[in-house]
Amino acid sequence: MRHFDTLALSESHAITFGTSPAPVRCGFGLTIGGGQVYPELNFTLPPILIEEATWKEVKGHYEEIAVMIVRAARRLHLPGLVVEFELLPPMTEQPEWGAEITAILHGALKQAHEEYGLPSALRVTPTDIRERIRPPVLRSGDAWETLCTSFEQCASSGAHILSIESVGGKEVHDQALLYGDVRGALFALGVLAPRDMEWLWDKIVSVCNAHKVVAGGDSACGFANTAMQLAGQGMLPEVLATVIRAASAVRSLIAFQCGAVGPSKDCAYEGPVMKAIAGVPIAMEGKSASCAHFSPVGNVAAAMCDLWSNESVQNVRLLSGSAPEAFLELLAYDCRMFNKAIEKDGGKQYRSLLVESDVDLSPQALILSPESTIRIARAIVAAKTPYRQTVAAAKTAVEIVREALRGPLSLSKRELTWLEKIEAAIDDMPADEQELLAEMKETYGHLFAPESYGLV
Repeated sequence: MRHFDTLALSESHAITFGTSPAPVRCGFGLTIGGGQVYPELNFTLPPILIEEATWKEVKGHYEEIAVMIVRAARRLHLPGLVVEFELLPPMTEQPEWGAEITAILHGALKQAHEEYGLPSALRVTPTDIRERIRPPVLRSGDAWETLCTSFEQCASSGAHILSIESVGGKEVHDQALLYGDVRGALFALGVLAPRDMEWLWDKIVSVCNAHKVVAGGDSACGFANTAMQLAGQGMLPEVLATVIRAASAVRSLIAFQCGAVGPSKDCAYEGPVMKAIAGVPIAMEGKSASCAHFSPVGNVAAAMCDLWSNESVQNVRLLSGSAPEAFLELLAYDCRMFNKAIEKDGGKQYRSLLVESDVDLSPQALILSPESTIRIARAIVAAKTPYRQTVAAAKTAVEIVREALRGPLSLSKRELTWLEKIEAAIDDMPADEQELLAEMKETYGHLFAPESYGLV
């Protein structure tokens, strides 16, 4: 497994949208990270049971979207497009269903390429169904075998990029978040999750290599985005979500250590750190993903993207037309601005505007700035193990927030109290992860199976 001990982009001014040190060429003539930003359209079903009796109707939704892609991409004069198909759980549990939809979407992109030369790629993301039982059985059993089959069949049916939002460590992290337990959260992110990531991504990269498919990347969505949404609802302090965001980058980096090349997942807001360390192109989401969730990072998230995504939208009717087509138009116009800024040599100025419009209003936005990204990335590569890297990233996030409090960033008394608690908890983390593991087995041992993490 590769170990990154230097940064691909070592200065904040060097990391921007549209360009990455290691562009990825894939699909129908599309190069990601080679000088332009492209939309990445994601969509899902309206409320409907997915079962044998409704499969014809389910498939009809994706056939309708496929027709729309061919039509709308031409209407919008898209210079390129990525389509992401995130399988819903039944489509992973029945691998032939996911493969069938993959083939439909692949056919649409192929048609658009042949008819009017649209460069494009199809990202397919099976659902990590290994957590169907608790404690999760991650390395064996029916769920794991079915997930493997889903990857294989989607790759055979036309996927150009394979990704996943993996769940290793989430069973502990969820509980730790509920109690505001920083120690437990860092254990999940720094001890459990990296072990699963290394094991899982070794398998995914092997599938990708066998099928000549691009190994995209993972996402800490189930960790950091869960914290962001809970903070947005007032159920967690923002500063805790901020620290979790920084710490989550380490487990996502392991996909690239195992051979993934990007683009990273749109919901992986830790993507800029991946770009700084590994040089890979990244997908991001923000203001144009408000159909899926709200966030305090709507503009700053765009500052370093290579793909710009809507996260996901249901295939429902709006006044203008279908929701996926409406959001493809939103993304298309956003990307025109990115690319015109690049063309007119105004990329750095536009990037600064995107960052400055958000960073003073939320510590979660602050942590995504290019300057914060580089500091967190440096802290990660300076440490030698995933556990120490996770603690270092968390500590750096606290330092960044503290320094910003001397400027325009303002936090409530509750947030400041939590910042003190988080800082004290990080300072109290043991140097040796084995010491922490012994402690966490007492606290959270009922939630996780040690054999799922190679701990037996």
